[in-house]
Amino acid sequence: MSVDGGRTWPDAAEWAGKIYSEGWRAAEGGTRRVVEPATGDLLAEVGVAAPSDVERAGARAARAASEWAAATASDRVDVLIRAERVLRERSGSVREWIVRETGGVPAKGDYEITAGLAQLRHAIGIASQPPGEVLVPQVSGGTSLAWRVPVGVVGVITPWNAPLLFAMRALAPALALGNTVLLKPDPLTPVSGGVLVAQLFAEAGLPGGVLHVLPGDAATGRAVAADRHVAMISFTGSTGAGREVARIAGEGLKRASLELGGKNSIVVLEDADVEAAAAAGAMSSFGYQGQACVAAGRHVVHADVVEEYTEALVRLAKALPVGDPRDEGVALGPVISERQAARIARIVDESVDAGARVLTGGTRAGLFYPPTVLDRVDRSMPAFHEEIFGPVAPVVPFRSEDEAVEIANDTAYGLTAAVHSRSVPRATTLAQRLRTGMIHINDVSAKDAANAPFGGMGISGNTSRIGGTASLEAFTQWRWMTAPGPS
Repeated sequence: MSVDGGRTWPDAAEWAGKIYSEGWRAAEGGTRRVVEPATGDLLAEVGVAAPSDVERAGARAARAASEWAAATASDRVDVLIRAERVLRERSGSVREWIVRETGGVPAKGDYEITAGLAQLRHAIGIASQPPGEVLVPQVSGGTSLAWRVPVGVVGVITPWNAPLLFAMRALAPALALGNTVLLKPDPLTPVSGGVLVAQLFAEAGLPGGVLHVLPGDAATGRAVAADRHVAMISFTGSTGAGREVARIAGEGLKRASLELGGKNSIVVLEDADVEAAAAAGAMSSFGYQGQACVAAGRHVVHADVVEEYTEALVRLAKALPVGDPRDEGVALGPVISERQAARIARIVDESVDAGARVLTGGTRAGLFYPPTVLDRVDRSMPAFHEEIFGPVAPVVPFRSEDEAVEIANDTAYGLTAAVHSRSVPRATTLAQRLRTGMIHINDVSAKDAANAPFGGMGISGNTSRIGGTASLEAFTQWRWMTAPGPS
């Protein structure tokens, strides 16, 4: 790993084979190997949190919660400011960990760092928001107040595709608003999504017991969701796993914020700038190997321009080199695992067997899957219905706006979409008919912002949102107090 400040960061001698719970300590669940997808090389070993580790961490977080909630907003902000500084100072090492652990190119690492810094800055502002309101009293001369208080211990469960960003997106506002946190990173990216986060907050001076980082698999995640000390779960991941988290949270009558999968469409009208639309489509489907919930899973293109659009998309796909993300000029690295590579190949192969045509790509080499364009895709095919989570762009033609809306809405998901037209009012009118939580005009489908309410409809979530003022709703609860006036 790269060196920041004259030494390798973070120092593996401190954390290798351990979990973070009031400092680094041995895990009762043993250890897990972390492997580089591009090379198969061993990167590290991390501790695996057993249910007993989770129970111990939850109890400690609950004890720390009252003191952290009682800290002034200024005290909490100071920690976040220092965390932002540490992340900037350690960005070289952070970037290299993200590249090697996730298989993303350096630009993807830079994006996660930039977005993580934005999440910290936005959380700094949230910490100083007015905490409540004065209500009109029902009794003359009385006082009626309502204000927000922390929910308590928050369980944060994050995925492997943007581990640092998704940790920061939940962790920063949760801490800013006075909660303590149990963070469970994905077992494929426990360093980028866990070890680095623990270390930077430790260096920022976060008090002991406020943050616990508990790497592990699904059993660890279930233990976090079920822990009696945890009052709220923030989960980002697949819809299947999200259903399990929702079930556990429901049994415990806990709040759950779920950001799940998507089958997102880019709709290209006949009056669109076709080259610009194809560039947005390529970025949306092929960026980070398509491994994003906001990736474009359908290119819904008007029949009058579908040939021109598809030709442009194929040209762009062929210009994207695939290989080790640390090599100069590589645009796409490996997908995260053999399981994911096999899934992508199955969806493409089954769709081709059903009549789709591969215009470029379509053949894997180990974990490396090239940017792939499919046409002649219809509703009978897996490429139309399933979330591919790989660098595959299925193209579906339409004749009328009503048909475009019907195609885009033909999914149980409802995360994001994009509409392309030279007429912004026309695109906006069509966008209002799409059942998605987010919509972008003449842009990519894959967008994120720290001050925006991020989330989806249907099985892309549970109507919850995270980001912007939505984080106030997610990580606090209301308290109401009345008092009589002078007697």
